[in-house]
Amino acid sequence: MHGPASPGWLLVALCAATGAYCLLRMRSSVEEQRRAAGGEALMGFGMAAMAVPAAVFTPPPWAWPLYTAVFGGAALRALWAARTSTHHLHHLVGAGAMVYMAVVMAASPGHHGGAGVPVVTGVLLLYFAGYVLLSGVRLIPVTAGGGTVGWGDRPELARACRLSMGIAMVAMLLTL
Repeated sequence: MHGPASPGWLLVALCAATGAYCLLRMRSSVEEQRRAAGGEALMGFGMAAMAVPAAVFTPPPWAWPLYTAVFGGAALRALWAARTSTHHLHHLVGAGAMVYMAVVMAASPGHHGGAGVPVVTGVLLLYFAGYVLLSGVRLIPVTAGGGTVGWGDRPELARACRLSMGIAMVAMLLTL
């Protein structure tokens, strides 16, 4: 990721922690929740890897096409899954944003800012800023139901993870 090292490391920590919690959510007894958590874990760890400051580690040239292939596959899976649930459209946009960032990073290694297509970057920034605001509002009314709920089935934590990944996506897009 282009930009200063300190915010980059904070993004790495945030995204890795989010990815780790999403792995924990994959233990849920609800199949749809497990699948969504798997996609979100991939996104969290992928964002963590992309956020490593360029001053510390410059990925080899083959890494960007690998990112493009992995997140291109995730986008195709999200597109297929969107037939049954509109929630997967967000996963499609997120995976598409990761493909876009990988392509931009491959085309401009070592450059700082202004490397992306301004219109595409702007549209993605608007989408994720809106998503962050909506996710923040959705966190407010969550109340716990009766009985004990496992860590993988806590809706407020899943929403908080989605919110943190949205914030990280905005931060990463701002550095393009």
